[in-house]
Amino acid sequence: MRTYIGSHQVLNPAEFEELALGYDELPLGIDRDLFRGPLTPESPEERAARLDVAREVIKELAAQGAGGDEVAAWDALYADALTRTVPFLRAARAAGRFAGTEEAA
Repeated sequence: MRTYIGSHQVLNPAEFEELALGYDELPLGIDRDLFRGPLTPESPEERAARLDVAREVIKELAAQGAGGDEVAAWDALYADALTRTVPFLRAARAAGRFAGTEEAA
């Protein structure tokens, strides 16, 4: 099956995003790492600081949403959901199932 955006055939996922969104970089907006955490390990102090900032941002977005900004309301829901996710690579490393670990599956 072939995928087209406009008259351009999409050959890979990166090209699909570029053609669909019209730019090479991720759009400005929510910093997913702020809410879900980085892929690399972080200290307990860094995690606490990151989560404090994330809670404040969610609170501000929710307040904007309550004031009638529908996009801010959706962003608040999305950001809140991200706080309850764990990036796959970090979860795999924690479970000892990453290719770089000594433990055999």
